[in-house]
Amino acid sequence: MKIKRMKLKLFILLLTFSTVSHSQISENTGIYFAKEFSKDQALYKAKEFLITELINVDSTPTKFEVDPLAAASSGELTSLMYSCEEQNMSGLIFGFFGNRWNENGVNYQAYAFRNLNKSDALEILSKLEKIIDENSKYIRSDSDTNNISFTYQDIKFLIYRDGGEKIRVFWNGFDAEWEETAFNRTRRRFERRID
Repeated sequence: MKIKRMKLKLFILLLTFSTVSHSQISENTGIYFAKEFSKDQALYKAKEFLITELINVDSTPTKFEVDPLAAASSGELTSLMYSCEEQNMSGLIFGFFGNRWNENGVNYQAYAFRNLNKSDALEILSKLEKIIDENSKYIRSDSDTNNISFTYQDIKFLIYRDGGEKIRVFWNGFDAEWEETAFNRTRRRFERRID
């Protein structure tokens, strides 16, 4: 009887160890195991994105700026402004954050960045503001029932009202909610600082 109990305990211990060690498998770039994705974390990761994907970096020191403008209260979307005068580049980065599952069924939190150059950023921010303004009566007439959707490049937007105007942003498998306050803060700060 003792041997059966010891075998059972050993089996449970090995099963637990196997599950824990299997769930700690390191993933590819874009995975974040923290519970929240703050503006500080978005800023930290966006710097890497800028120097590996957008800005031409060589042996000569390159100066650039990146500043988080606003984070959605959901934690799923952070907007960041960047500029590199030396390379005549500026724009807006959307930092997306959300849950994913790997091939083993382990839940993890992933992130990715979507760049919008200055003219594209100004265009989409203006378009979103205009659509919300022109359709506010329709959206408000039946809260969370009346919706507006459109696509800009490879990004889909869904605008609705649920205690205030909300924008859901769909891109590359991410579904981020961008509430009115964070959107307005992004738009105002970007337009004020980009010139």
